[in-house]
Amino acid sequence: MNASDNGTASMEGWDSPLIQARDLSRHFHSSQVEVVALDGVNFDLQHGAFSVLAGRSGSGKTTLLNILGTLDMPDAGALNISGRDVLKLSTAERADFRLMHMGFIFQAYNLIRVLSARENVAYVLQLRGVARDERLRIADTWLAEVGLEGLESRRPDQLSGGQQQRVAVARALASEPDIVLADEPTANLDSHTGEALMQLMRALNEKRGTTFLIASHDPVAMDAGKELLMMEDGRIVEQHRQ
Repeated sequence: MNASDNGTASMEGWDSPLIQARDLSRHFHSSQVEVVALDGVNFDLQHGAFSVLAGRSGSGKTTLLNILGTLDMPDAGALNISGRDVLKLSTAERADFRLMHMGFIFQAYNLIRVLSARENVAYVLQLRGVARDERLRIADTWLAEVGLEGLESRRPDQLSGGQQQRVAVARALASEPDIVLADEPTANLDSHTGEALMQLMRALNEKRGTTFLIASHDPVAMDAGKELLMMEDGRIVEQHRQ
């Protein structure tokens, strides 16, 4: 399916897909030069998807992921996530929406260095107001789920890169978000560790039904995806299951 055939900014049918994007555009200006990062992006993402957003560096993957994560705003277009028109939310409302509906996995792990693995995973639950004993119990459960049982008390500098990224996966999933957005999660890992991480996330998707959208140009990540969305020059030019 060619994603550009999804139409214009109609709101019809938005109660079905988890994400529906219409005509998203984003331009950046630098030294009097305009850079078109997104050029009319159209696509739907269904509940339970395990999708990889692929394309060369500069194709617009990270810009699109930042907008889907409500970390940035488009210049034009329409975007509905989990039944909400997120472009109409205030800055504070978008922050609350991220906290309650989204999990994030970053290329550089983004763990808090002075906290243990358990405390890093529990942190988002603390922000949600979950009681201490309960959030630590949930954190330990998720650390076991990603294969880190027995390492709960270690700080990030006492863990390998692959282990740190598994902590990040546990942190993203601990609050049971509607969707996990991952930006180049294998970029700092060797091929074997990266493949193991992708298989872990895919297994969690199949076991828990959690929706994943992973931006990556890593062939290992692309091969692991159940669905591939190809980006080129700021547009999604192809979307297909594999």
